Amino acid sequence: MSMLAARIAREFGSPALVIDLDVVAANIARLQAACERVGLANRPHIKTHKSPVLARMQVEAGARGITCQKLGEAEVMAEAGLDDILISYNILGADKVGRLGALLRDTRVTVAADNPTVVAGLPEAGRIAGRPLGVVVECDTGRARAGVTTPEEAVTLARDIAGRDGLAFEGLLLYAPEDAVSQTQAFLDATLAGLAAHGLAARIVSTGGTPNLRNLGRIRGATEHRSGTSIFNDRMMMACGAAALEDCALHVVATVVSRAAPARGILDSGSKTLTSDTGGGLDGFGLLREYPRARIARFAEEHGFLDLSASPDTPAVGEVVRIVPNHVCVTVNMHDRYVAVRGEEIVGEIPVAARGRLA
Repeated sequence: MSMLAARIAREFGSPALVIDLDVVAANIARLQAACERVGLANRPHIKTHKSPVLARMQVEAGARGITCQKLGEAEVMAEAGLDDILISYNILGADKVGRLGALLRDTRVTVAADNPTVVAGLPEAGRIAGRPLGVVVECDTGRARAGVTTPEEAVTLARDIAGRDGLAFEGLLLYAPEDAVSQTQAFLDATLAGLAAHGLAARIVSTGGTPNLRNLGRIRGATEHRSGTSIFNDRMMMACGAAALEDCALHVVATVVSRAAPARGILDSGSKTLTSDTGGGLDGFGLLREYPRARIARFAEEHGFLDLSASPDTPAVGEVVRIVPNHVCVTVNMHDRYVAVRGEEIVGEIPVAARGRLA
């Protein structure tokens, strides 16, 4: 049993969300250096950590602004004094546009759009703020998520943005599949050429994703990169080769509360703690640092069912363990606070300030 984990369980209760600030700082520095090495601005995505404290660490290390996925996250960050925020999501509806306009009054904000309906609603935010709202066109280069699907659509939407009072066309937002660099490059080249033919230029070409860090600098014309998970890392990032175990800055401290049979046990951490995210097909629902061959085989809301059949050593009832989650972003959103440590020292608590800001 980790002595520090046991102390955390005694002082803060179990389960608890724990981050090692020394590992966090190393991960931040590694990302910043990687971006600088290839001449890209670093615009980290705060949807992973949801904390102005950690966002400030990223900016102080050299990040050029931040990325938020939702307007509510951006409001929390701006209230804490962070500026130059990219919201990488379509914003729709009078209520949200009104909030966006209020945010834009005092904060540099750029938003993404991938269709004319969204674009048509955005000028009201510029009117409310009394200054233009920057907009980037989101492009789908093969991930089949959000985004326009052809360069022609991207150019048409960019012209729509540029032609509206209260808006300013700023560029393009990409989230390319990790194995589609050449396909993404062809899409980007055609789009930039189409923009130029209409007298438009992309000041921002934003790429994204922690797994795409291996492709950093390979897409010609990119100006910045958005990486979220890299600040903490998780089992998904280990599985795709983006991180090693020692790069995982976050874990959940949990307690074994039952051992009803030799080959099984129960943790006090179920789907309401670790979430039921399989991490794209990983085996089990988290990695036990002390018992790496144990499996969190299934969940109830407050129960993590341990399969200990392959583990040469097994935990006792009352033992405290550390779990690396499958997917750290969704795990963080289940918790109100981090317990922050440096090595073996507990240094305090950090609120997950933007937790639940889904609108």
